Amino acid sequence: MTHFDIQHDPTRRRFLAQVDGYEGAVEYRQDGDRMEIVRTTVPEAIGGRGIAAQLVKSALDFAGANKLRVTPTCSYAATYIRRHLEYADLVD
Repeated sequence: MTHFDIQHDPTRRRFLAQVDGYEGAVEYRQDGDRMEIVRTTVPEAIGGRGIAAQLVKSALDFAGANKLRVTPTCSYAATYIRRHLEYADLVD
């Protein structure tokens, strides 16, 4: 799998990947020690490269490092967590 440079924009509450002129993103809400992953978006033009997975992984790694409890409202994030049980202990 190709690794992409993931940037965290805490002001906009997003994790971002710029690829071939397109932007993929994971959007979240944070309230105290809780992070809700609300949306994962990767344009079709850059889909199928594992970008969404790396974005969600970055968000979950951030949550773990900051001792945040995660609510995966986004169906992609919920599926990712079910497939990567090392993140299951973060889920509310």
